[in-house]
Amino acid sequence: MRKILLFSIVLISGILLTGRLFYLQILDTSYASLSVNNAIKRIYDYPQRGHIYDRNGSLLVSNQPSYDVMVIPREVKPFDTTEFCGLLKMTKEALVKRLDKARVYSPRLPSIVIPQLTKSEYAYLQEKMRKYEGFYIQKRSLRDYQVDYGANFLGYIAEVNRADIEDNPYYQSGDLKGRTGVERQYEEILRGVKGVKYIQKDRFNRDIGAYKNGSLDTIPKPGKDLTLTIDAELQKYGEELMVNKRGGIVAIEPSTGEILALVSAPNFDPALLVGRERSRNFTNLYYDSIAKPLFDRGLQAQYPPGSPFKTLNALIALQEDVVDPQESFACHMGYYYGSRGRKLGCHSHPSPLSMVPGIANSCNAYFANVYRRVIEKYDTPQEGMDVWHNHLASFGLGQYMGTDLPTGRPGYIPDSDYYNRAYEYPKYKWFSTATISNSIGQGEVSLTPIQLANVTATIANRGWFYTPHIVKDIEGEHDAIPEKYRTKNYTTIDAKNYEPVVEGMSGAYNYGTAAGVQIPGIEICGKTGTAENYTKIDGKRQQLTDHSIFVAFAPKDNPKIAIAVFVENGYWGGRYGGKIASLMIEKHIKGEITRTDLEDWILTHSLEEEYAKPLSGKPFPINDGKKISGKIEEKLKS
Repeated sequence: MRKILLFSIVLISGILLTGRLFYLQILDTSYASLSVNNAIKRIYDYPQRGHIYDRNGSLLVSNQPSYDVMVIPREVKPFDTTEFCGLLKMTKEALVKRLDKARVYSPRLPSIVIPQLTKSEYAYLQEKMRKYEGFYIQKRSLRDYQVDYGANFLGYIAEVNRADIEDNPYYQSGDLKGRTGVERQYEEILRGVKGVKYIQKDRFNRDIGAYKNGSLDTIPKPGKDLTLTIDAELQKYGEELMVNKRGGIVAIEPSTGEILALVSAPNFDPALLVGRERSRNFTNLYYDSIAKPLFDRGLQAQYPPGSPFKTLNALIALQEDVVDPQESFACHMGYYYGSRGRKLGCHSHPSPLSMVPGIANSCNAYFANVYRRVIEKYDTPQEGMDVWHNHLASFGLGQYMGTDLPTGRPGYIPDSDYYNRAYEYPKYKWFSTATISNSIGQGEVSLTPIQLANVTATIANRGWFYTPHIVKDIEGEHDAIPEKYRTKNYTTIDAKNYEPVVEGMSGAYNYGTAAGVQIPGIEICGKTGTAENYTKIDGKRQQLTDHSIFVAFAPKDNPKIAIAVFVENGYWGGRYGGKIASLMIEKHIKGEITRTDLEDWILTHSLEEEYAKPLSGKPFPINDGKKISGKIEEKLKS
């Protein structure tokens, strides 16, 4: 019995051992894969990144060669660190730190030791690198900017981090990837596909030739070129006009939704984020928390829209049939409301006014009346507020625009839920007068410059818009532009209701608040805007100089451009915004400037003094000197 038991144990053990060996050698390929990985070296050949052109074919971004010193830690043999550090112009401590980091990443995969050598540095090091096993030089492409503007939408590329590598196995340590702007949004199209050569090694880790005679090797596939909707000359001109100012300019072609100019001020030279100094330059830009050059004001800044918002309230009132365009309202330097006789102030102009001159002269009293009629048309202010909100949502407001750029903000359009929470309804009731600031684009309403430019394009089109986008064509692709950018979006406002608003905007240029910035030979429709501006100083809310806002489109019929201009602390709409908008329109339509008086004024005036006021710690005047900040009042009282 014992012999049988012993024989059975031996037999079963033999069967199990044989089965395990069969599984490991025949079925399980993990060790074979590991063996292949150890015996095969991959050499990557990086493609040229796609070029970027403007709408007229002008080259904006090309490529320049770059050379990285790479290391494969497990292939490194003992070497003269002093000599090597001398060649690389780095300290021994820095080299050791880089090598330790490379080992943590992977002993078998390459990591960067020194990035982005110049051509002269590469030429000097090329022959000497043979002495240092495990080190080699990898050629890549860096961006070569042909322009010194447009950094906010062009974006930049930078080395991938661990999260990028874990998220996408295409990337290896040292690879470059689009981080912002077009470079990020169209990364997979611009980058192309890396080529790979497989080199077989012997047991002494020496190269012995191409693996499988090179049958698995691939050649790099270049990235595709992009053509943007941007007009480079218009963009450059816009940035020149915004020197020493802060804000944004967005210009759109109404018939297509193509973005003609996307200006954010202050901006910076995109070449600052290329090369060995990229990290230092980025740090300086990032920590500039005052001017915020990395903050794209055209897409991300959320401002009160001010008086241009009155055009929307006029459209809603016409659609809701609560006002006739011929009906007039009196204005006695403002609108009085409530049991305590509160006043919504206004400037001097003829009175009474109907809709067209009401828009042309930007009458606050007129729009307070029509706004109240919209809200009070329904049984409750909550219902009226939601109707008002839904009309505005059809213009793309209170939500992300859905552009083909990776950044943006939704702005804000309040609804009844917001005011119910704010006034603790039903404990306390609220009525239309509690939200009267919405009638003139103040209060809780906020828009981004691109949203306001799109509203202007929608009015120019009499009720529809294409979602704004910045890419016009992709090399080699038919129907390269997604369907969403070729589909018309219709608002809830009937086309017939736009005509009085268009006439009012035309009147603003002919005899109203924009009469001083007319352009000969171009029929422009526009709207001035002045928005109150507040900040916190020493924890207290303080008023600053008002923002200057202006929207316009031209020509009146078959418009070629719609534009929104925001100039922070720019006093009032016509002072900065109106001049800049008119100049941009003339530049786009005529290709030259005849209103050189406007141009000279804008180019020679700076707002840096305004921006420095709240940082000075001293009392300061606001607007045009008629108002005094709370801080100076406190000092005068003391």
